[in-house]
Amino acid sequence: MTQTNNPLRRYFRQPAIHVRLPSGGKYYPAGTLDMPPNGEIPILPMTAIDEITSRTPDALFNGSAVMDIIGSCVPAVKDPWQLPMIDFNTLLVSVRLASFGHEMEISSACPKCGHNHVLTIDLRTVLDNLGSPDYDESVSAGDLTCYFAPMTYRQVNDVSRTNFEDQKIMQALNNSEMSEEEKLQKLGDAFRKITELTIKSISESIAVIKTADAIVTDKPSILEFLQNCPKHVFDQIRDHTTKLREATDLTPVSATCEECSEQYKQPFTLDMSNFFGNAS
Repeated sequence: MTQTNNPLRRYFRQPAIHVRLPSGGKYYPAGTLDMPPNGEIPILPMTAIDEITSRTPDALFNGSAVMDIIGSCVPAVKDPWQLPMIDFNTLLVSVRLASFGHEMEISSACPKCGHNHVLTIDLRTVLDNLGSPDYDESVSAGDLTCYFAPMTYRQVNDVSRTNFEDQKIMQALNNSEMSEEEKLQKLGDAFRKITELTIKSISESIAVIKTADAIVTDKPSILEFLQNCPKHVFDQIRDHTTKLREATDLTPVSATCEECSEQYKQPFTLDMSNFFGNAS
């Protein structure tokens, strides 16, 4: 019996919520997004297999767990690796909401008295407060103008993995028995790699550079430009990409300490190690 003829199909999971993408469907390569006519993306709850996947350390580290979950729960996204990061937080929060409901518990420590307690946040409010950067805004320096686009999840994941490995090397050097001279050389190499990684990340955020006589979209050419342009031009571009990235950050949630009644803002991040499996 094929799955198509399975009499149990009507009991399969159905969309729990529908969401609008901050990108509006822009920045997706052809064939990677099936946008419904009403612009609302259906979100399915996680399956048992999805939840097991979310707890697999190797899959979490290399990014495949997150991509498998989005592929399972957001069928409109045909290639999750090409997901523009402008939509990333919206889809992850939506999957969590569709799977476990709108409430989520997070740990919090009062900055005044240090008391540890549990906060219950409403993911519907988190979704409503998610920002959307303006990628139509350009940066100009003389007769040169840079236009930007969000990085894909694959690009961000590759950068994050390389950065994590470099950070591990730097930590290991502090505990190694190398001479101070060798340590300084290795640390210098590691810092240079991190700097190169930062520049490459910025280059991935640039879609087009226009000059008086050229339109450049070639990534190696854009990277070479960033490696050789004047510092004030690089700083201008770097600051703009930082602003774009921060516009999609999750807004801190309001908290009141149950011990001393201190009111403060609790940062809220998507920790993949417990975001999907820690149902309240």
